[in-house]
Amino acid sequence: MTALTTTVGSSSANPKVTLGLESEMFGHEKGAFTGAIAQRIGRFELASHGTVFLDETGEIPLELQPKLLRVLQEREFERLGSSRTLRTDARLIASTNRDLAAMVKEQKFRMDLYYRLDVFPIQVPSLRERQEDIPLLVRHFVQQFARRMNKTIDTIPSESMSALLRYPWPGNIRELQNLIERAVILSAGPILDVPLAGLHTQPMSAATKQHETLEEAEHRAILEALKAADWVVSGPRGAAASLGLKRSTLQSRMARLGIRKPRHGGTDV
Repeated sequence: MTALTTTVGSSSANPKVTLGLESEMFGHEKGAFTGAIAQRIGRFELASHGTVFLDETGEIPLELQPKLLRVLQEREFERLGSSRTLRTDARLIASTNRDLAAMVKEQKFRMDLYYRLDVFPIQVPSLRERQEDIPLLVRHFVQQFARRMNKTIDTIPSESMSALLRYPWPGNIRELQNLIERAVILSAGPILDVPLAGLHTQPMSAATKQHETLEEAEHRAILEALKAADWVVSGPRGAAASLGLKRSTLQSRMARLGIRKPRHGGTDV
């Protein structure tokens, strides 16, 4: 099975970005636009009988979304500069870190495409909700970058690991990956030299303390979601949905963290 990855550009207002992405997904003919000096086969055509992984789906320009919807619905498309209709049976796996439902309400994402993509959604918790994964990821990235840089690193100081476990990771796994790459570069010997001071200068929300613990960050995130949902836990507009959690999971975390609805005002949980 063929698996091909396409990453979406971040500027939907730029026609060059839209053109480049359309060419990446569907291909183009020679002379289709300035710079198209040869024919290009697109990802959906290459991945026929296989899988296309589309990253950053929320960044797809509005003007390109109908063409993506068509290839998902009808399994057909045309290369840029061609009137010949091609078919593909490629399966699509899409990912995003944006709230597509909210983008639909803001008319920044097509509703029909959203529901077509939302066939089998999988919510991946943020890194601060998966503290137990951090040591495994750290070791994986250390091995990966050490091998790439031809270094031998076999020790991770316990104080460094403790600091990594306490940090709320607003940038999720990519932030951790970048930090470990920097640490491997700085390490002159077999002991990983983690630049811990840099953890306190990473961009964080105004409500986040510099030395906020994992539990404090979780408490703050749940409380903010509950307030935004007027203390409604379940349902499509409830706090559980906005956090990507099951109702029972959110309620157990609220109990563990001692979060209760204020007695005055609000809606019953």
